[in-house]
Amino acid sequence: MSNSEYIFTSTQHSQELERLQALEQVFDPATRKKIESTGISAGWRCLEVGAGAGAIAQWMATVVGDNGSVVAVDLNTRFLNNLRSPNLEVIEADIRYLPLNYPLFDLVHARYVLIHIPDFQVALSRMLDLLKPGGWIVIEEPDFSVARAIYGEKDALESFNRVYEAICQMFAQLNLDYAFGIKLPAIFQQCGLQQLSVENDVPLSNGGSGIAKVMKMSTVQLAEKYISTSVVDSTDIDRYCQFADDPQTWAIYYGTVGVIARKGHL
Repeated sequence: MSNSEYIFTSTQHSQELERLQALEQVFDPATRKKIESTGISAGWRCLEVGAGAGAIAQWMATVVGDNGSVVAVDLNTRFLNNLRSPNLEVIEADIRYLPLNYPLFDLVHARYVLIHIPDFQVALSRMLDLLKPGGWIVIEEPDFSVARAIYGEKDALESFNRVYEAICQMFAQLNLDYAFGIKLPAIFQQCGLQQLSVENDVPLSNGGSGIAKVMKMSTVQLAEKYISTSVVDSTDIDRYCQFADDPQTWAIYYGTVGVIARKGHL
């Protein structure tokens, strides 16, 4: 199994918390709708993999109520220590090695997790092993293959596209797939999952929008990794960040593929 480090592990505490909270603000509404489509209700047991800053885990704990429970798993639980729900358990662990001695879950959810794991099959298999027959799995993953600058100053457009190339190169160097999201439906089919539902969100966004802010934060935090690919320099990073701030610019920053499916009965 690969033990490659999560790309945001070494980022500064306050910057990473701000990025995760911005990501929640942008993507949690759509995530909640996907989870609600499974019929989640009081009494369910739910597993949140890669809980981040904890908003979705906290929300699920509220939905399932006192008779339900939520387990939130993350490699680093530094942003989950303030969660306070009697039916919410926080575990610092790698999902690939999480023991199978838990009662099986009615629902497993993960967002932007598998793209960071070279042997994602191991992680996904563990999630499915922890899911009861008839239970639901909801996975959301990014697809950077759709990213491109649309409108802005020529130099800024060129820098945007070079940063995109650096992102792809960084993922390749880590043995990761920058277009992982778009492969997710086929992966679910190969796992024999049922009642497959696919959503593909590819927003065209102007500078200053939520997704532009999230990508600017990511670019600031990962600038050294991008520059180390030799595809971009500090000027490109600066122009990208200015582009992401400018409401007159337009781009596709990335897409998100969400797949909802049910584990078959034995």
